[in-house]
Amino acid sequence: MQLQAFVALLSLLGVANANSERHARLAKRQNAGAVVTVGSSSANSTSLSSGAPTTSFTSSTASALGSPVPTTPVGTTIPPLVNITSGMATPSTVPLSATYSAGATPLISGAPVLPTPFVFQAANWPAQDQIAPTDSDEVSEWMEELDGFNIPDITPTVDGTCVNDAAAAADAASRGWWTCGGYTRVTDITACPDKLTWGVSFDDGPGFYSMELLDYLASKNMTSTFFVIGSRIVERPQVLVEEYMSGHEIAVHTWSHRPLTMLTTAQVVAELGWARKAIKDVIGVTPTLMRPPYGDIDDRVRAISLAMGMVPVIWTSTGTGATFDTNDWKVPGGVVTGPQSYATFEAILANATMLNTGFVVLEHDLYAQTVDLAIGYTLPAAMNFTPTLTLDSIGHCNGIPSTNLYRESNQNTSFPYPNSTSGDTSVPSGSGGKGSTSATSGTLSNAIMPISMVVASLLAAGGSLLM
Repeated sequence: MQLQAFVALLSLLGVANANSERHARLAKRQNAGAVVTVGSSSANSTSLSSGAPTTSFTSSTASALGSPVPTTPVGTTIPPLVNITSGMATPSTVPLSATYSAGATPLISGAPVLPTPFVFQAANWPAQDQIAPTDSDEVSEWMEELDGFNIPDITPTVDGTCVNDAAAAADAASRGWWTCGGYTRVTDITACPDKLTWGVSFDDGPGFYSMELLDYLASKNMTSTFFVIGSRIVERPQVLVEEYMSGHEIAVHTWSHRPLTMLTTAQVVAELGWARKAIKDVIGVTPTLMRPPYGDIDDRVRAISLAMGMVPVIWTSTGTGATFDTNDWKVPGGVVTGPQSYATFEAILANATMLNTGFVVLEHDLYAQTVDLAIGYTLPAAMNFTPTLTLDSIGHCNGIPSTNLYRESNQNTSFPYPNSTSGDTSVPSGSGGKGSTSATSGTLSNAIMPISMVVASLLAAGGSLLM
């Protein structure tokens, strides 16, 4: 990602004097988890230019650069790496370590207190793990959030894959389709700007084993970004509360985890809207970040997401087509083994040393296997890696103030866009969650704007938007 891309991206979310704010936030969050800098030496770079050489890497190369392949973590209940497979014994779950009452105050300045504890009533929600229907009053209201935005008229893909939609795959570049060709836009977050900084994130929870991961992160004073699924939130709301109240970042990952490019515009709105509503009902805030399942996004889905006030986040990929996906999600299904997933992670670390920026890695907290891989192997390997790595949550590593990660506390006057609403009458319209509804420097108006014009406006006004 080039310099102007990062400027546009950070402008989008209202970064102001990121370095000084980072130090202030670290001090404030010291009891709830923060940035962890690990390794043998400081090697961080301030370069924002991107790119990776065309050299290919293998797991043996990664081992040579970092630490040897681990066996069994000492003093833990994590199984040996070779035993982390689809058929491994199911471990016991970890109970909640804290219970937060209604009215408890979050760590986010200006965020509302915790709402009344969530009670799931199936009649009020879509069927779990099914594509959210579009014939509800809620979706009709959320569809109005697209008013004033020119959503590209891109035909949905067959199933979100390249192999089953040759026509769409051939047109991937013009579609901006990430799945086929890794195409991104400047409005996507795909990395941390600082070299050797890992934007830590976990998808698909809250899971049965998420508490074990939370305990580990707390023991290392580390924070992460959790991309949560609506169907899981309503099952385990208290886990989401614990993630949020512990200082982790919460972001949208749809209701049913379907490839978004295969859905109609109304279905995309429903998938994002119901997940967003579940988060708001449980912890009282509305995220401004989202991640498309499987990274499946194109310009239509981007425009919908941005119009609904959510910036897309995807994991890093190199110029050679290598993506920073650990494949941990393939272990529970028996597609790969624990050692194979770890070898993929070693290759990711090797590729990361060759980037001029930081990186974002795809991991998951839904299954015992993925949590064991994270706390027993990938996170410890990163913390013992040479050269030094900085482990941080994605919003924080991009210098986004924690207030701006949620609409209710947002202080940014340029995003969400001034002509957007949250679909929630308790949140003021426009960009500022606490009643700020004015545009900055007139760069965005209530007129219909193609997404390309929005990006151009943000680029042109970068200086004022950074304040």
